Amino acid sequence: MATDTRHLGYHRLTVEDAPEPTTPAAFASHSEGFGRVQLLGGRHGAIHTSTGICDLAAGGRIAPHVHSFEESFYVLEGNPVLDVDGRSVELGPDRCGVLPVGTTHAWRNPSGAPGRFFEMQAPRAREDDDPAPPDTFFVPEDPGGEGAAVDLRDPRNQRFFRLDPSQMDVDNLKLGSKVGEPQVSASMATALLAYSGIAVKMLVDERLGAALHTMFMVHYQPGGVAHPHDHPLEESYLIIDGEVTAEAAGERFRMGVGDFLWCGAGCVHAFYNESDTAVTWLETSSPQPPARNSYRFNRDWDYLAEREGVKAAEGSTQS
Repeated sequence: MATDTRHLGYHRLTVEDAPEPTTPAAFASHSEGFGRVQLLGGRHGAIHTSTGICDLAAGGRIAPHVHSFEESFYVLEGNPVLDVDGRSVELGPDRCGVLPVGTTHAWRNPSGAPGRFFEMQAPRAREDDDPAPPDTFFVPEDPGGEGAAVDLRDPRNQRFFRLDPSQMDVDNLKLGSKVGEPQVSASMATALLAYSGIAVKMLVDERLGAALHTMFMVHYQPGGVAHPHDHPLEESYLIIDGEVTAEAAGERFRMGVGDFLWCGAGCVHAFYNESDTAVTWLETSSPQPPARNSYRFNRDWDYLAEREGVKAAEGSTQS
């Protein structure tokens, strides 16, 4: 049974508790074969973030539209086609990208198999019962062209990224990459960050045109750990492979494939891979992390208190 944890600053949704996909009211007359499961929104306590899993049936479509929020996506299954910037781009599993505020786009699935993708909005999308003005606007139809696979070396494709499993493997990075490889980047922004049994691969950030959020893949080796900490931002986590022990606001629980977790700003959380296999999850943050002090580890401040022989102040921390 799902638990209301808004007062604790986090929201958790397991695969077993997830509702069946439904067509959002705003899209009912502007789509075919489109269903969505909302993972996170304002009703869960989020301010900067909303996320969902979108299903597009074979032959399904979503009419051209624009948003007053920033949106990114990560394809989980199938080969949906995204019509954007007057071009039609055929996507596939592990392809991702960003749609800046006001970008006209449409989705369709000309293949014979269903498609599924994770989507993230920042600031959070307004919900059907929200009294605020709408944030999604449908525009005249664009027939779209024949979908072509994303050519990541084409400078015009600066909003897309493809994650290959080999990019999360430190051993594969010991040798230099070939100039023709699709993950060639003009900067170090996509370099694999590895520490404490953890590997992090940035997918969506300012280099792709995102200004309000980031999306990245996280990979924990057996024994990998992120000790209790919090951030001045919101984070979400969708487990892609494996299992991990998570902790949020002092509560500890197990997460597996398809499970989802969101931690609000200031919510202390931690992750421990206590299994004998690796675990991988898709993570988002909003707003984008600041240049400094994006992490606050409990152990650093506990160390200070112990070294100085003092204890934390009780009650208000204002001075």
